[in-house]
Amino acid sequence: MKRDNINALNAPQPRGGYSQAVSIEDFRRVLFVSSQIPVTSDDVVPEGFEAQARQVWLNVDAQLKAAGMSKTDIVKVTTYLADRQHVMENREIRNDYLGSLAPAMTVVITGIFDSAWLMEVEVVAAQ
Repeated sequence: MKRDNINALNAPQPRGGYSQAVSIEDFRRVLFVSSQIPVTSDDVVPEGFEAQARQVWLNVDAQLKAAGMSKTDIVKVTTYLADRQHVMENREIRNDYLGSLAPAMTVVITGIFDSAWLMEVEVVAAQ
């Protein structure tokens, strides 16, 4: 698969480990991962934002692996945060998970389905 990160010089430059656009060519398949929630496989919601964010990324990783993919296949991330106060901590934890990978990205501050959850993340991956 050919993948290009695109950041037009005549538009705002990305801040925080993402690309303004990602182009993919010659891919075999695309995987759409539903919003992953901060709940463990035994139905426990971790305490605090950091623990919840790390659990969400563990859940994203589990879905990717179940599909025979990995985080390097992620081309788009959408994050839903329950509160704007978590923006910077979210960025740090996301960057810990993604490393130098810079997918297209959207972060939305919104009400979350369950009031105990502080975030959700959905991804699109391609191989």
